[in-house]
Amino acid sequence: QVQLVESGGGSVQAGDSLRLSCKVSPDAVSPACVGWSRQTAGKEREGIGVIEGDGTVGYDAAVAGRFTVSRDKANNIVYLQMNGLEPEDSGIYYCMVDLAQPCDTYCSGGHCYLGGGVFNFRGQGTQVTVSS
Repeated sequence: QVQLVESGGGSVQAGDSLRLSCKVSPDAVSPACVGWSRQTAGKEREGIGVIEGDGTVGYDAAVAGRFTVSRDKANNIVYLQMNGLEPEDSGIYYCMVDLAQPCDTYCSGGHCYLGGGVFNFRGQGTQVTVSS
């Protein structure tokens, strides 16, 4: 069974940085597409950054230029580097993997689309709180 465990959340001040990590298990799982989503106050869960099967990295317009998604394939870890955090970034952040071939998780035109089928998995989430 695929498991994703996020870590690195916390409470910071506006302008600060945080790096979230996500360990994907078991190691034999090697998803083509990985990324992050979040749920902020009063909103549905939304994708914020995706590494697609061909290595293309896309972002939601709200975080582009501030957030960076990366992965360590050897250790099956996905990262989210968040710089210039704003109070509006407060919420629960979820790591996600898409095992579908081709993936149905991707970003286009400043918006990220989340796959919702049986080949999509996400972690339990980690809280990020940004104070002004």
